[in-house]
Order: sequence, then C-alpha cells, then structure tokens
Amino acid sequence: MTTDANRSGEIDPPARLMMGPGPINAYPRVLRAMSAQLLGQFDREFTDLMNETMALYRGVFRTSNRQTFLIDGTARAGIEAALVSLIEPGDRVLVPIFGRFGHLLVEIAGRCDAEVHTLETDWGTIFDQDRLAAAVDRVQPKLLAVCHGDTSTTMAQPLDRIGRHCRDCGVLVYVDSTATLGGMALPADDWALDVVSAGLQKCLGGPSGSAPITVSDRAAAVIRGRRHVEQGLAGPGAGPGPRPETGLRIRSNYFDLAMLMDYWGGERLNHHTESGTMLYGARECARLVLEEGLEARCRRHEIAGRALRAGLGAMGLALYGDPDHRMANVTGIWIPDGVDGEAVRGRMIRDFSIEIGTSFGPLKGRIWRIGTMGYNAARPPVLTTLAALGACLAAEGARIDPVAAIPAAAAVFERLPGEAPP
Repeated sequence: MTTDANRSGEIDPPARLMMGPGPINAYPRVLRAMSAQLLGQFDREFTDLMNETMALYRGVFRTSNRQTFLIDGTARAGIEAALVSLIEPGDRVLVPIFGRFGHLLVEIAGRCDAEVHTLETDWGTIFDQDRLAAAVDRVQPKLLAVCHGDTSTTMAQPLDRIGRHCRDCGVLVYVDSTATLGGMALPADDWALDVVSAGLQKCLGGPSGSAPITVSDRAAAVIRGRRHVEQGLAGPGAGPGPRPETGLRIRSNYFDLAMLMDYWGGERLNHHTESGTMLYGARECARLVLEEGLEARCRRHEIAGRALRAGLGAMGLALYGDPDHRMANVTGIWIPDGVDGEAVRGRMIRDFSIEIGTSFGPLKGRIWRIGTMGYNAARPPVLTTLAALGACLAAEGARIDPVAAIPAAAAVFERLPGEAPP
C-alpha cells in the first residue's frame, strides 16, 4: 500500500524573494548557524551560548536589563508572555489601537481578565504622544501596551517620550516591536520602556520561532511577585512550592516569565527544553545586527524603504498612510482602480517567484504591503521587486510607467550609500 508519507520526498521549497511584511528571506549565516549539532540544555557549552545570547540582545535592545532572553515560540509568544505575566484579573490596561495588532493586544489583555481601555485612531495614522500621556493620566492604568510598528497599516508609533511620562506616573510600558527591532531605532533604556518583545522573521533576518524579550528591573519585580515553583521541582519536604508573594499566580505555565527568569538565570530551574536550533539562529541574528552597528543598520533600512517608495511613486502608484510616520521597512501601496490585487500578487509569484503582501480588515484587497528588511533591505531585492511589479501591473492593464521606477529607486541608493547587508 502506497501512503502519502511514502510518496513524499526530501523537502525542496522553491526559491522565493520574500518581499512581504514578514517573514522575509533569512541571512545565509543564520541558516548555517541553525544547522549546527544540538547540545543538551544543561550542557555547559549550551548554557554559555544562552548567556552569550542574553548579552547580545542587551545590545540589540540597547538596554542593561539583566532579564533579557528568548522565548521559544513565534513573536506572538513574546507578546502573550509579557501580558499574561504582567496582568492580573481586574488590572487596568490602556491600549492605543492604530491597526490590527493593537486589537490583538486588546484581545490578549481581555483573555487575562484585564479592565481594558482603548484609544483608537484611523488606520494609516498614529497618536500624538501628548494624547497618549493625557489618556494615561485619565485612565491611570497599571500597564500601557502599544505596538511600535503595526505592519497591517505600515505605520510607526513615536514612543520616545511616552515611556518617561509613564514611569513618572508609576505605569508600566509594554511595547510590541515584532516588526521594527533591528530596523528602526528603539532604545529600551533611553525611552524608559519596561518590557519589549520581538520576533526574528522581520528586521532581524531569521526564521519565525523565537521571541527575544527584555524586562526592566521594575517590571521584573512585579513578575517576581507572582513567582511560583512547580511542585515537581520543589525540594524534599517543601510541599507544593512557594506561593506567589504579592500577586496571583501567572495563569500560563509555558509563558510564565517568572519561571523563564529562573530557567535563564543562574538557578537554571527546569522549565521547558530550550530549542537549540532556534537559540543558534537567534544568536546569529543578534551578532549580525551588532557587527553592522545599530545606527548603520537602521540607516540601511531607511534607505531601502526610501528607494522603494521613490520607485513606486515614479511608477505612478499612490502610497498609503501618513507620510511622516511610515515604517522604514514596510510600505503600503494603494491598489490602482480596476486592478485585481490578488491577480498581480499571483503573477508576481508565478512569473518572478516574488512574494508581496496584502492587508487585513478594512484594508484587505485595498493595499499591497512590501517589506524591505533584514537581508532584503538592499539594492538588488528592491530593484528586482520594482521591475517585477511594473511588469505584472502592465500585464494586468494598469496605467502606470514601469520604466521610470528603476532609475528613481537607483538614484536614492546612489545618493545615500550604505545599503548593502553584511
């Protein structure tokens, strides 16, 4: 009897240029690092690599936070771990919503039985930080939870002042930097951000599956106040282990940041089995960031995004959203009237093996999203994508000027050197 398993062969995915809002093509160095042999989770060589990775991500987050480590899981694992560990039932949480991922923060906070307060603005716009500060003063939340860059709208929320205001008010700040860490400035300490989490699959240039996170001392104290030791890990005669000191036990075991701090800290208290492959990949992502330098890397993302937008504009396409607050690394483009956006995306895949994104909710089918980040924040991927998009639009009958895009984008790269990835 022949089964599907018997018919399946060695995995051989097609070569794609992944120019959507993430995931994107991983750095070859990251993929090579992930092919290294596995080690036991308490092998001294392995725990040394864990410590090295913590130190590297302190540099990436620009923080001195001791509690800087990885969560095994996608970027959403980092979001959920942060919120479930900080929020107790009835806590007031303020969430500014400027796209799909603000709504996600609301949902997760609601699942934690928080008293959730929201601020909303039109998609394609952001909040003035004075408005955020006024809302903090009015609501007096325990936690402000906000996205830095929301890829659904391609907008970046300024955060350089609100963290300090929250700290002065005794309010904790959580930031979802999934789409921006390693590609846009986000100095956690300078901006007084308490917990920041991210993923590898965007500006960091790795695969999805590991979520870097950093936790300030004051946030760690709140989380430690809910610390619990599993009964099976408690010593002889210790009963069920310590109960939480000041708060309710964190409802998730896997996403319990207090337990994860014990696991990544000197205690090495067993929690889960750290993914060696993802640790190697995440470590290499951080090494690449710091070798290039954060300022140079953010500049490269800015140049690649600017070049893409110049080419799109020269082609005759209209860009989406507030031009003063666009993400450096993801650009929204209005789909021209009369053009089938999915037909163009399908043709991009079929004819050129290039992926670009659509969007969600009220923007579904109305805009495309093109990412220029990590390994792909460079001249060849940007120019190749513009040439392919122009050809596909022309084939679909769009009234655009595909020839003008390449010179316009190339001029940005020539005027602003430094776009090549390491």
